Amino acid sequence: MTSAEIIAVGSELLKPEKIDTNSLWFTEKLNEIGIQVKVKVIVGDEIETIKQVVQQSLTRSELIILTGGLGPTQDDVTREAVARAINRELIYRPEIAELIRQKFALMNRPMLETNKRQAYIIDGARVLHNENGTAVGMQLELEEGRMIVLLPGPPRENQPMFERQVLPILRAKTGDVVFKRRILRVSGMGESAVDEAIAPIYSKYESIETTILFNRSEIEIHLMARANSEEKAINLLNDLTSEIVSKLGIAVFATNGETMEEVVGELLKSRGETVAVAESCTGGLIGMRLTEVPGSSAYFLQGVIAYSNEAKVKLLGVDENLIKAHGAVSAEVAEAMARGILIKSGSDYAISVTGIAGPGGATPKKPVGLVFIGYADREQTKSLKVNLPGDRYLIRWRASQLAMDYLRRKILQKEDTKI
Repeated sequence: MTSAEIIAVGSELLKPEKIDTNSLWFTEKLNEIGIQVKVKVIVGDEIETIKQVVQQSLTRSELIILTGGLGPTQDDVTREAVARAINRELIYRPEIAELIRQKFALMNRPMLETNKRQAYIIDGARVLHNENGTAVGMQLELEEGRMIVLLPGPPRENQPMFERQVLPILRAKTGDVVFKRRILRVSGMGESAVDEAIAPIYSKYESIETTILFNRSEIEIHLMARANSEEKAINLLNDLTSEIVSKLGIAVFATNGETMEEVVGELLKSRGETVAVAESCTGGLIGMRLTEVPGSSAYFLQGVIAYSNEAKVKLLGVDENLIKAHGAVSAEVAEAMARGILIKSGSDYAISVTGIAGPGGATPKKPVGLVFIGYADREQTKSLKVNLPGDRYLIRWRASQLAMDYLRRKILQKEDTKI
């Protein structure tokens, strides 16, 4: 068994407020045992539509996993739709109804008549018991080695059900093939530049699939190694990762999918050093990201949001004449903000951000996206000028990312100087 398809059932998933996260988790688990997900589908709560999607899936994939639509209400129609798709009957199982009743009894609640719908099982299906809910799952073995798995929608229910009751069976069917994944993150380079630099390297590794992606503020290099053991797959990833890092150098800031704030935090913690931040256009985003990391109190001392000119003067000690002469969005003010928060906090490092996130506030000389990042330590004060593309959200996010990366590079450069 090598190919799979995931069908997320639920009309709510077709609306902008709800996102299907189940398929991401299942894809990761399936990839780890050598099963590739070829198609992901979202379908509403309509019996005929689900039936058609399942029938189409059976023509192209060996494993079909459906999540959602196993509840007790009238719009929970997955079991009926799958039964019709494979021409099987639904069989009422009183012992399952009794188990559901017992679960309600433990909660001091009566079982409603509608919950008996969950005791109907597709003929020939293996029942998958639910440790965290009332909806049982089902596993069906079909002709030509195909399999259909029906799981409830909530992750807290479907994940343990899949890991403990389905994954061992799938692992036995896939044999010795193992897939391991790794994500490298790169800053300060474009997608085409990264690919041009490392294509001669990754093309030598026939058993590793390499994908290069651009997200909102960085380049991601996705590696997936195929081998006959976990150890061999990991060794392949280690070898390729080492070659890529050697080629791209300091631009690679993560080799196991870490975020920038995690990398910066670990760097500070390992050195026993601290940081403080002064923010204007990012409005506290840098401080929020840094403090989202558990244990950040060991290295994050203080953050100041100095949005107005008056706040920059009062809270950070920026010279009022400096703002009048150069404007709040300038290298001079960014550096003064960094120096100010460094002195007030007593930290080892400080970073600051001032810029124009838009959509208003721009001038011909200072367009939307113009951002200055300040850096200060106990020996020097520097700044970086950038013009960031995107809307207000992206400019603010990219400015926060760039500021942390600027700090990371400065710390690493100091380390290199000491060697």
